[in-house]
Amino acid sequence: MATISNEKAELRDAAQALRDALPADVRKAAAESIAAQKFPLAIAPGTIISGFMPLKSEINPLPLLQKLSQAGARLALPAIAGRGKPLIMRAWEFGAPLDRGQWGIREPKPDAPEVEPDILLVPLLAFDREGFRLGYGAGYYDMTIHRLRALKPVTAVGIAFAAQEVPKIPTTPRDERLDLVLTEREVIDLRGSS
Repeated sequence: MATISNEKAELRDAAQALRDALPADVRKAAAESIAAQKFPLAIAPGTIISGFMPLKSEINPLPLLQKLSQAGARLALPAIAGRGKPLIMRAWEFGAPLDRGQWGIREPKPDAPEVEPDILLVPLLAFDREGFRLGYGAGYYDMTIHRLRALKPVTAVGIAFAAQEVPKIPTTPRDERLDLVLTEREVIDLRGSS
């Protein structure tokens, strides 16, 4: 297990450096390109889609969230409940006030209703074609996806720069697979890869 942990830490450092090196205009163009693509899932009225507020050099999901909101989706954003706990997804809409949570991440106010998303847009540092992602190491999204999948069918969609793809992510049994990855170049359907 220590070896996988070390491999993940090394890959995390390399992936963070690669993403940080992408120029701001390239990152902005990639986010707009993803939003301009046809979204690969049907959005029935009332479908709940959770996004995230971008941190540092993460791809910005807000252009895509705007498009999905206009298509009738109800939006949600994560709030950190505490280390070792799944994220709380709270209802959110453009223009609604946000608090500064852990690490300065903007999140809905505590009085925003909790929701259970049908589709999760998931941030990542790296991904592979098996459907695995590398996050920051706290396991929040793995715990959240696991909890939600125990309740109902949920689609986990990684959103990333194409440059974040790697040949293989080292994994542990707690790592949850993504169903799709959206990049500025393509929609990668991973639902048959398990």
